[in-house]
Amino acid sequence: MEKQVVDGLREVFQSGRSRPLQYRKQQLRALHHLISERQADIEQALKQDLNRNTYNTSLFELISIENDIKLAESDMADWAAPQPVKKNLNSALDDVYIKPEPLGVVLIIGTWNYPWAMILQPLVGAIAAGNAAVLKPSELSEHSARLMKELLPLYLDKEMYQVVTGGVSETQELLKQRFDHIFYTGSSVVGKLVMEAAAHHLTPVTLELGGKSPCYIDKNCDIAVACRRITWGKFANCGQTCIAPDYILCEPNIQDRIVEEIQKTLLEFYQKDPKSSPDYCRIINTRHFDRVLALMNECTIALGGESDRSQCYIAPTVLGDVLPHFKIMQEEIFGPLLPIVTVNGLSEAIHFINAREKPLALYVFSSDKTVIKRMLAETTSGGVTVNDVLMHYTVDTLPFGGVGNSGMGRYHGRHTFNQLSHHRACLIKSFAMESLNDARYPPLTAARLRKAKFFMQHRFDVLLYYAKCFIIVSEQI
Repeated sequence: MEKQVVDGLREVFQSGRSRPLQYRKQQLRALHHLISERQADIEQALKQDLNRNTYNTSLFELISIENDIKLAESDMADWAAPQPVKKNLNSALDDVYIKPEPLGVVLIIGTWNYPWAMILQPLVGAIAAGNAAVLKPSELSEHSARLMKELLPLYLDKEMYQVVTGGVSETQELLKQRFDHIFYTGSSVVGKLVMEAAAHHLTPVTLELGGKSPCYIDKNCDIAVACRRITWGKFANCGQTCIAPDYILCEPNIQDRIVEEIQKTLLEFYQKDPKSSPDYCRIINTRHFDRVLALMNECTIALGGESDRSQCYIAPTVLGDVLPHFKIMQEEIFGPLLPIVTVNGLSEAIHFINAREKPLALYVFSSDKTVIKRMLAETTSGGVTVNDVLMHYTVDTLPFGGVGNSGMGRYHGRHTFNQLSHHRACLIKSFAMESLNDARYPPLTAARLRKAKFFMQHRFDVLLYYAKCFIIVSEQI
């Protein structure tokens, strides 16, 4: 079945249906209608999947999708236009440019924590770039997956965009097919399997993975504000966010103050009982509930720790004096547990970060510009936000993606369009002035080589600039 789906999409794509920009804009408008007209259905599905309320669904998923659609629709003509490049003397009389072209049929594999954004944001770029697409939502967010399969054919061209649901076996069967790009969001473990399968067809991949995103709190900062922002970013969606702060690094003498400020903020955000708060989500299923809960075994609970397996509920939890060898520090938490690891100053924090896999995100809280400068200069990560968390994700002009074990490739706004396009190098030459080409033809001589070297090494725009300067000076004389 999966082969028939992919072959059908490829046949329609090769007919040229998605080449016109007007067609792409129509599909983007239809996708926007889906979001706006069926928002209540989407919210209900996410309530069933993650116990997420209406406001959090809009804030964390729907607004970003709508923004991407509007941006692509307004800027697509500019993105898709041929891009002139600088020329050397050898190509001075030629048309030389980069032409973005559709790749073909793209596979987008989403994840369950943000099941709509992680599928539809890449889809926006795929549509804008002129591709056909197969969408594979996660089976764990089953209500969202079922609804997506139901709704998408009602709004988008079903001969160009199709949803395939199911579990591991269906995903494995899809990965056996030949795609022109695979866009995967999820864990590093599965990311390696996706890349291995893609290698069979030499299919390029975008891997939006995760990892342990560190959060360094310098003693020289507004700790109350820092903890307020960290608490929001960590415990939103019950900690199930790929760029959530995974753990805190700080000096021992401010650890108690950090716990105190987080406690105050939790009371403000979720009142005395987060379990009854409409703003607090749930773990996706009992398997993940058991995994997250087991990570606390060696730890000292400084705050929270309550749980209810029947509701997949784990309270916002802070763990103090966590040691680097604890199990919780060996894997991405992806849940509402926040370990605090103490370090003796900035240099030790930098060493701690660099001794581990490159994170998807890095957070630094400090009022000291020297601290910020060193942290940026001496570490690496997919993205970084200073004195806040998550917010770099919301800027559509910034590329979002990982590095090393946290992923490869980038997306958001124009970056998604570029990621899902082929940038074709184009040079168009006339038949005139053939004598200029003598320098590259046999029989080669020293004189011809000097001429060829001159024409190849000198930029046309630089010589043009000097010529203009000469003319201006001559006119003044």
